Amino acid sequence: MPHDFAAGPGGPGRLSPKDALSHTGQATAASVVVALILTLTKAVVWWMSGSVALLASMADSLLDLTASLTVYLSVRYAAEPADAEHRFGHGKAEAFAGILQAIFVAMSAVLLLREGVEHLFNPVEIRAGGWALGVMVLSIVLTVGLLVIQTRAVRETGSVAVEGDRAHYFSDLGANGVVIIGILGATLGGWFWLDGLAALAVSGWLFWTAWGVARSAADQLMDRELPDAARDHIAALARDDPRIIDIHQLRTRAAGPLVHIQFHMALDPGLSLREAHTILIECERRLLAAYPAADIIIHADPHGEAEPHGGEFFNTETTSKDA
Repeated sequence: MPHDFAAGPGGPGRLSPKDALSHTGQATAASVVVALILTLTKAVVWWMSGSVALLASMADSLLDLTASLTVYLSVRYAAEPADAEHRFGHGKAEAFAGILQAIFVAMSAVLLLREGVEHLFNPVEIRAGGWALGVMVLSIVLTVGLLVIQTRAVRETGSVAVEGDRAHYFSDLGANGVVIIGILGATLGGWFWLDGLAALAVSGWLFWTAWGVARSAADQLMDRELPDAARDHIAALARDDPRIIDIHQLRTRAAGPLVHIQFHMALDPGLSLREAHTILIECERRLLAAYPAADIIIHADPHGEAEPHGGEFFNTETTSKDA
């Protein structure tokens, strides 16, 4: 579920790393607590009931706990200031956490697929069905509360790690409903095979979630451009000075809570170096007011007199839209 940069003040770079960490920290801490509660309660009730669908849900919660701990640590590391070894900051730690989440979810899906097939052809009677239903209702209530917190954090920060965690819990919400159907069918209707079918449905859902999380994380690791709405906003802020003739070669990328922005600025060739520098600094301040966590590089060109320069390999002006 990609973040909508055009709607509201949120998104990578729109908050300072400290403020972004405040929002993501609350969401990731809540995620760890919820995953821990659900893992423990589902483990106890699975032992009582023997439901493979509940076992599937417990395994998913256990992986949720592992993923949530990974996200909890990664968002803190991503907000650390740049250092001598990481001059562009540590923002991509969030994307690595997203990749790990995708791997965890895919592993869970494979295990559940195997268990689901086994119980589909060799059904097992479910015990303590009331307890099994109770823990699933608890899971849905806690998950809905967590999603509210995570959605607010994603809206404010655009965190890819929290967004991946949220996508996983959205899938859990639907999966919990499927598990309840399986338990009800087995306990009330005697359709014990439905329990295994519910596990297969959860497995398919997890495979789809893993793909979505991996794709979002890969976008940051591969330095994909920010959405057009964000690029247009950046270009409009940069051009908001009558002394600036043109903005070109705009490049952007997100790295966790950070954004990196660079472009060329065409100015009157008669300006002094001091005057050109003043224009650049004022432009940078406009951008930092909107994107406090931005790393900005601006190159000044004398309009109409600039020689071609820069590596041709990275010149995309003739092959892609430039803001």
